[in-house]
Amino acid sequence: MTGAGIDVTELVKQYPGHRALDGVSLSIDPGSYTVILGPSGSGKTTLLAILGGFVEPTSGQVTVDGEDVTTVAPSRRPTTTVFQDYALFPHMTVGQNVGFGLEMQRVGKKDRATQVGEALEMVGLAHTKDRHIADLSGGQRQRIALARALIVGPRVLLLDEPLGALDVKLRRQMQDELTRIHDTVGTTFVHVTHDQEEAMSLADTIVILRDGRIDDMGSPEQLYLNPATAFSARFMGDSNIIEGTVRAEGYAVDTAWGNVGVSSPADAHASVTVSIRPEHIVMGSGGGGNLGEWVIAESHFLGQRHRVIARRDNHEILMSLPQGSSVTQGQMVTLGVAPEMAKIVKGDA
Repeated sequence: MTGAGIDVTELVKQYPGHRALDGVSLSIDPGSYTVILGPSGSGKTTLLAILGGFVEPTSGQVTVDGEDVTTVAPSRRPTTTVFQDYALFPHMTVGQNVGFGLEMQRVGKKDRATQVGEALEMVGLAHTKDRHIADLSGGQRQRIALARALIVGPRVLLLDEPLGALDVKLRRQMQDELTRIHDTVGTTFVHVTHDQEEAMSLADTIVILRDGRIDDMGSPEQLYLNPATAFSARFMGDSNIIEGTVRAEGYAVDTAWGNVGVSSPADAHASVTVSIRPEHIVMGSGGGGNLGEWVIAESHFLGQRHRVIARRDNHEILMSLPQGSSVTQGQMVTLGVAPEMAKIVKGDA
């Protein structure tokens, strides 16, 4: 099975009184795992529905391997969608559910049985072939939905919040399962979610939507370590956001926290916004840029790390300290951040 490339050009979807998509353009590589990420109302589900053919855009174009499919019905596209509720047939057995698409394609009973067995083997559920859907757990139903979608050989698999109904532990197990299946079948996966950790664990490329537009796009590492916008920095995890004015030399910003060295130069005297991840704030003068003295206001042990809030005047800094760190409420500490870890981003604090 070979994944298909997707090109989206200037997609607009206008509803009465609301523009769900506002000129979205992107390219998705064949065989990649792309995650569409954003808060509720950002347009991510609308974008996925247009890719699947369930919603027609107001304007714009969708092509799959160069073929215009903008107005093509879902059944005639090289795509299959796995919905959040899995849409399995409760009156059918697992095997009948998985083989349903092949039956619609008039695949013979013997060949169908062979392919159903292979699909169930792929998702580790061969032993459930004769069971009914009601007898399965949430994670098992999710894998059955995947098997049913993949058995018809789609070149693009669209996943609409497929892990949203699962608990945290099972969700993480299914993230590993999705990665394994993707690597096995070679199909292009496009996955919608609002969960940042889920996106980072699965994606080759993450597309962040905000108010119907692409706010930022790139690899998980790029978006986390070098966000383009203040919104992206906040949405991809915790971030300290502070505004300031660039100094004459261009590599430092005067802020209410102090003089913050930054990773790349900016125009002298420009007003800018700076993003600093909590784990890049360090205690002591060895962290590079000196942010001065702060008071520890809160400290919460979260297992792998401590989530610490320090305050000074009316300002607050969030830190993520290693497991072995020891701080106490009321303690005075000197904080710093290495210049390469402070990023100038677009947007306001």
